Amino acid sequence: MSKTLLGVIAAIVIVVGMLFSSYNGLVSLNENVTGKWAQVENQLQRRNDLIPNLVNTVKGYAAHETEVFKAVSDARAKLGGAKTVAEASAANSEMNSALSRLLMVAENYPDLKANANFTQLQDELAGTENRIAVARKDYNDAVQVYNAKIKSLPASLYAGAFGFSARDYFKADEGAQKVPQVKF
Repeated sequence: MSKTLLGVIAAIVIVVGMLFSSYNGLVSLNENVTGKWAQVENQLQRRNDLIPNLVNTVKGYAAHETEVFKAVSDARAKLGGAKTVAEASAANSEMNSALSRLLMVAENYPDLKANANFTQLQDELAGTENRIAVARKDYNDAVQVYNAKIKSLPASLYAGAFGFSARDYFKADEGAQKVPQVKF
């Protein structure tokens, strides 16, 4: 074989090797982008699973405290409206029972914890939104690397032929500048 033929074969082998390496790199980057998007979806699902449960937990706890205060208020009204000793005795028993529950709640939860539960809900909301923001940033970073690769030489010469096309960045919704409201 002549040196020219060996040189041509070596050049073809090098180009094919680079093509395979570059193709495999594109596949890897594409899968990274797909994985990052899956993480965004995972965090969105976490929010969908978590937030309603937290809201219901806080509502349940607040309802419990409302029951205690309502029981105290009702017993107080009955005591104030009692006309007979039997009514007053019964109302006093209700008041003692209601106050016992209130004192038990107060002993176990000095500030009655509704405030802390709402704070916890706010913390969980902020944590969830931060996780989503980080996942979106990671996705956009992966898209940036991938898009830069398929637009750079030599990958730009064959990326489209192998089905690699630019991926979209995550963009905030039109109304994203408005603060979301959590209503109970």
